[in-house]
Amino acid sequence: MASMITTGRMPVPLVLTLLAVASLHAGSRSIVVLATTDLHGNLYPVDYFTGQQASRGLAKVATLIKAERARQPNIILIDCGDTIQGTPLEYVYQKSSPLHEDPMMLAMNRIGYDAMTVGNHEFNFGLKNLHRARSNALFPWLSANIKPEPGSKAQAFGSYLLKTVDGVKVAVIGITTPAVPTWEKPENYAGYRFEGGVEAVRKTVTSLAREHPDLVVVAAHAGLGEGTPDDENMVRAISAVPGIDAIVFGHTHQELAEQRLGGVLLTQPKNWGMSIARLVFTLEGEPGKPWRVAAKRSSLVKVTDQTPADPEILEIAKPFHAAAERYLSTEVARSSVPLDGVLGRVGDSALVEAIHEVQLQYARAEVSFASLFNPGVSVPAGSVTVRQIASLYIYENELFAIEGDGRMVKEALENAARFFVSCVGEACGKGPLTNRNVLGFNYDMAQGVSYEIDLSKPEGSRIVNLTFKGAPLAPGRKLRIAINNYRAGGSAGYSMFRGAKVVWRSAEDIRQLMIDYFTERGKLPDKADGNWRILPELARKTLERDARAEAARSGLF
Repeated sequence: MASMITTGRMPVPLVLTLLAVASLHAGSRSIVVLATTDLHGNLYPVDYFTGQQASRGLAKVATLIKAERARQPNIILIDCGDTIQGTPLEYVYQKSSPLHEDPMMLAMNRIGYDAMTVGNHEFNFGLKNLHRARSNALFPWLSANIKPEPGSKAQAFGSYLLKTVDGVKVAVIGITTPAVPTWEKPENYAGYRFEGGVEAVRKTVTSLAREHPDLVVVAAHAGLGEGTPDDENMVRAISAVPGIDAIVFGHTHQELAEQRLGGVLLTQPKNWGMSIARLVFTLEGEPGKPWRVAAKRSSLVKVTDQTPADPEILEIAKPFHAAAERYLSTEVARSSVPLDGVLGRVGDSALVEAIHEVQLQYARAEVSFASLFNPGVSVPAGSVTVRQIASLYIYENELFAIEGDGRMVKEALENAARFFVSCVGEACGKGPLTNRNVLGFNYDMAQGVSYEIDLSKPEGSRIVNLTFKGAPLAPGRKLRIAINNYRAGGSAGYSMFRGAKVVWRSAEDIRQLMIDYFTERGKLPDKADGNWRILPELARKTLERDARAEAARSGLF
């Protein structure tokens, strides 16, 4: 037996152990959190709607992450949700009752994600698909504010991830926008309730106190918002919860390199894997004391044309990509003329009317509301395939028919008109005349009524000459209105639709309805009926000029 050297009454090994503990938090540490959000099934660096290569997707993101890990080993990698829905690659997989594992989970496992927040679109294909994807993941799915209903068999999500990195205990709290029930079919979230995000963070921070985390990061699938605690986008309100060091968020498909609110660091990477967020925390410690966050900063690492795709991820995605391409190449109908969406938000468009035609038909509605999600859509003369229909309607929204009235139509159009800014006289020729605070996909146009948007009038009073079947539309006139499930939830200012009686809802998403409809009809509309226009004429010309210029900058021409 080896002899043990002692010092006084204490053995030397014990002295060394206590000294090690006392100095455990001495010095400084650098911890990096990398984050993606709203990947929406983007694996390949390709735009499925054009068939062209694109600077996006997990295959390219994987290359950036490898480079970051080579520079800094102390990394936690997280995703903020909306992951298993969005591209034709995921759509074909989800709809085919697959035996394979979810392609996004396979790729994220290979890349080495530590956690993922549950997004609202994870519920789009139902709980069976959600749970299958979750079971494929080698990392936890987090949401502190999605709870199983009492007595239900719903599988609980973890509230947080706790991971020690280089002696620093890091907590990541997941939060999901609580608006899911306003958008989804009840069976798609059966057994779950959605609590307010602010209170959920507060409770989780309190419960985490017993774990003594050194660093607390919230990974939120919600936008910045205006501070309403339980709103769809409540990140600003979450930032006021004591005990948080940073929030990385998504949902709104915007991008924010760095912002600070009350000392809390905020950042948002771009959707579709077009950038990753990089949060760097410097922690300092003194013997016998906990780590202290001495500095923090965030930035965005952008995917570019020059970013090479990781061959391992491409190999994982290969069979799923091939299946998506076969689906997209299926012929649907014919078009007698070439059509594009360049001016589709500043004037009546045959492409938007194609959406209205389908919605009015299936919903048996008198009025239809729809937006042009993708002004870059282009339909050639001749064969029209699933690819062109998918590029026109890029989301898997459901179609609703609701009971409404003339007042509801007027209010919805006034809300949509916020997409433009007011102008008078020569100012209408200068531009820009679009409101950067209103996203283009939240600008709805209507069919079944005729109207004008007069930008010389103040916001809220711009809809003029609103008629239905040739007569002024009375506020009390009862109407059957076609809208998608997101509009029915009242988001993006369309609160007039919230709570309206739903008299019919589609079994298929609107894109599939369009494919079915035009496969039967055989031909897309070739011109618009001109049921709406923008005033004054100078403003319309300015908007057209700017739309063409933006298309040229984007390479659409």
